[in-house]
Amino acid sequence: MSGRSGPSRAPRLLGRPVPLSQVAWLTLVWLLLWGDLSVGNVLGGLLGGLVVVWLLPLPVVNTGLRVHPFAALVFLVRFAGDLVVSSFRVAFWALRLGALPPVHIVEVRLRSSSEVMAVLITVALSALPGSLVLEVHGRERELVLHVLGITGDVQEIVQDDVTRLESRIVAAFGTRADQEELR
Repeated sequence: MSGRSGPSRAPRLLGRPVPLSQVAWLTLVWLLLWGDLSVGNVLGGLLGGLVVVWLLPLPVVNTGLRVHPFAALVFLVRFAGDLVVSSFRVAFWALRLGALPPVHIVEVRLRSSSEVMAVLITVALSALPGSLVLEVHGRERELVLHVLGITGDVQEIVQDDVTRLESRIVAAFGTRADQEELR
C-alpha cells in the first residue's frame, strides 16, 4: 500500500483514476453556468466533468491545513471582534481633527514555523484596518507591520495581539505538529 490518499482510492476508467468529488464539483459549476436544472444539463455536466478529470488529472496536494470546526468558529468570532475594534480605532483617528494618529513600524516574531500558518496570519493581519504587513522574513519567522492608532508600549501590545491571533489560527487550521509547536 502506498500510503497516499486521493486518486488511488477513486474508481478507475481505462486505467486512470476518476475522483468523483471533482466530477460532482464540475457538474455543479456546469449547472450554475447554465442556470437551469434539467436532466440534459445534469447528464451534460456529469459527462463534461468526467472527461475533464480523466483527461486533465490533478496532482494530490497536501496543503497542510486541517479545519477544526469549534476552533474555527472561535477564530471567526474573535476575528470579527478584532475587525470591529480596529475599525473604530481607525475611524476615531480619521474623525479627530487636527491630531495625527500614532504610526509605528513594528517587527514581531511568529512562533509557528509553518509557511501555511504564516500566510494565514499575514492575510488576517492585513485584513484588519490599521495594520498592514510590510515584509515577511520567512527564515527568521518575523513580520514587519505598519500599525496605526496604538499608544503605549506598541512593541509589546502588537506582539501580544499577533501571538493571540497566531494561536487562534493554528488552533483552527493547523496540523497536530503545528499545534504542538506552540505549546
